[in-house]
Amino acid sequence: MDNLKSNIAVLVDGDNAPARLIQEMLDEISKYGKATIRRIYGDWTTPYLNSWKNVINEHSFNAVQKFAYAPGKNSTDSSLIIEAMDILHSNKIDGFCLISSDSDYTGLAKRIREEGMFVMGIGEKKTPKAFVQSCEIFTFCENIAPERQVAVKATKSRSKKTAPEKNESRIGIIDKAFEISINEEDEVSIAKLGLNLRKIDPSFDARSFGFKNLTKLFESLPKYVVMKNEVNGLNQPLVKLK
Repeated sequence: MDNLKSNIAVLVDGDNAPARLIQEMLDEISKYGKATIRRIYGDWTTPYLNSWKNVINEHSFNAVQKFAYAPGKNSTDSSLIIEAMDILHSNKIDGFCLISSDSDYTGLAKRIREEGMFVMGIGEKKTPKAFVQSCEIFTFCENIAPERQVAVKATKSRSKKTAPEKNESRIGIIDKAFEISINEEDEVSIAKLGLNLRKIDPSFDARSFGFKNLTKLFESLPKYVVMKNEVNGLNQPLVKLK
């Protein structure tokens, strides 16, 4: 997918997404394309969605009103799914971003991928694994929260030693991705490594380890070495075993 030209439909479950992170979410989406369709679903007659009302116009989102079918039962998920399928078959977009921590969108994510279309998700770490794994890319809200960035900066001097150890169970994913990515010289570009890491685990994110990018993460791992590699004037780092 050409990130510079790709049009992405951003569909937000207002009941299961934090309004305070809307700018950070849009920044994350911009890495993969343009958020051309922007919709937030919910029952706007309830006070529960008041936090969204202050940011909708500021970020050019359309609020889609969906009344509850019965007390305690909202219709947000079914309405979002139906409209997503309409958008899918309109041939006007190149991908989707589903913003929710609700497992109800697992089937939708799978259906979008079956059409060969890009789909990413954004949600909290409580998001069920089934939904996470159904997306090509899944970003946790905790990794893009402003307070998270402040915390990372505050511990920068020690994160190089401590962050990987806190995620030992995920280090095996790194080793596996490296093994399937290396070329005949037993090295691999950071870009290719990142793609294969996401294929194994859509939620893999260097920020979960306390690093701002994958290069910094690999520089912290004792068994790997990161080498500069200039291609057309741009540095595209290579990784290999020490």
